[in-house]
Amino acid sequence: MRLKKVRTRFAPSPTGFMHVGNLRTALFEYLIAKSNGGDFVLRIEDTDRERLVEGAVNVIYDTLGQVGLRHDEGPDIGGQYGPYVQSSRKDIYKRYAEQLVKEGKAYYCFCSKERLESLHEKGFGGYDRHCRNLTKGETEKLLAEGRPYVIRQKMPVEGSTTFDDIVYGPITIENSELEDQILLKTDGYPTYNFANVIDDHLMEITHVVRGCEYLTSTPKYNLLYEAFGWDVPVYVHLPLIMGKNPDGSVSKLSKRHGSTGFADLVKDGYLPQTIVNYIALLGWCPKDNREIFSLPELVENFSIDGISKSPAVFDYDKLLWMNGEYIRAMGTEDFIKDAMPYFRQVFPEGVHKWDVLAGVLQKRVQKFTEIPDMIGFLKELPEYPADYFTNKKSKTNPEVSLKMLKEAVPVLEKLDDWSVDSLYNTLTGLASRLGVKNGTLMWPVRIAAAGQTVTPGGAMEILSFLGREESLKRLNKGIEKLDAQGAC
Repeated sequence: MRLKKVRTRFAPSPTGFMHVGNLRTALFEYLIAKSNGGDFVLRIEDTDRERLVEGAVNVIYDTLGQVGLRHDEGPDIGGQYGPYVQSSRKDIYKRYAEQLVKEGKAYYCFCSKERLESLHEKGFGGYDRHCRNLTKGETEKLLAEGRPYVIRQKMPVEGSTTFDDIVYGPITIENSELEDQILLKTDGYPTYNFANVIDDHLMEITHVVRGCEYLTSTPKYNLLYEAFGWDVPVYVHLPLIMGKNPDGSVSKLSKRHGSTGFADLVKDGYLPQTIVNYIALLGWCPKDNREIFSLPELVENFSIDGISKSPAVFDYDKLLWMNGEYIRAMGTEDFIKDAMPYFRQVFPEGVHKWDVLAGVLQKRVQKFTEIPDMIGFLKELPEYPADYFTNKKSKTNPEVSLKMLKEAVPVLEKLDDWSVDSLYNTLTGLASRLGVKNGTLMWPVRIAAAGQTVTPGGAMEILSFLGREESLKRLNKGIEKLDAQGAC
């Protein structure tokens, strides 16, 4: 028997943003396909017409493109199993639904919305199968009258249905818990469950990847496969993604825990490649406990048997750490390119010593969004108290700082080369001549130049970026401030 080529599909509904749970499903489908030399298919499930959001399909394309999940078939690139948009496949679903009716495995249901609502009001837990036993004549009469209808599947009322999940093992559901599910709605569109089964079969999908919250609905799929006499795909159900609560407990990930959408995480400053790397570890354990993977490395190392049953906790601290690791691994040019929008928030115009900023910031930032707050002092010197000039470790106080600044300014005024190296050699040389430690000189220079005690980088980097004119202006202002405080 020839083994089938592995084929997976990502079938999102265009109803809004891309949640990290949806993205993880897409990623695992991609990894299962590509680690087995298979195909990754994109299919748009737009049968829920009431929930469609304009522009949501583009969000799907953009997100997959940003994270590098390139599909082999889909609405935008075609393929031999198209069309890949469910609303373009209505005739296909109708044909298969009517086939089940003809075979006595499904039936027309003419129950009104009002009748169904009354069942719920009376506490009935589902559909009462009112139309299941209509005679052929009764059905034909109602159809001839143009009575609106849905098509329901005749579900077994006794026994149980068992299916195997590759992660969770055998799962059994009592058939008494299953109501006669709707296959085709009154508007002619299929239900989610029905369309999925039809499309997965016709598109030769071998592995169906979903969140474990759909485990209980899987028997509905299998009963449809059985009704048509089709092979059942391999089911891969992924563990829940949980979020940490303030009291230490966990609950299903939601916006109260933090950003949960891909676009929101990117807006928060996380790199797309970081997000992909991190969500790959939500429910999957590499054999060597490694944590940093590029997408090709994930493909190379991924295996289904590494998927866990246990819920995965979305740890924003861990994501932040990982993002910092990715930033530090960047080349300088790439860092400057990605950081430039944030540089421009502070310096909207002009050409500046971006390489100096990069050398300082790349080692320190964990998200690019941190940059504007970290470098704001370079744009405008903040107001600061003279107390900042006191530092026990550097053995400085206002009096010492005033002396150091008055020694430094004349020396720096004579300096033509305003590079970091030149400034370092000049200031350390001055400290040596004065018989003080480097910190005793550098601390007051940094305070005067930055106006704050914590800065990304030291005095030389700050002076180099500010340039000669602005640096001397700020140092002289520091002298004035100390003089005004009576330092002598």
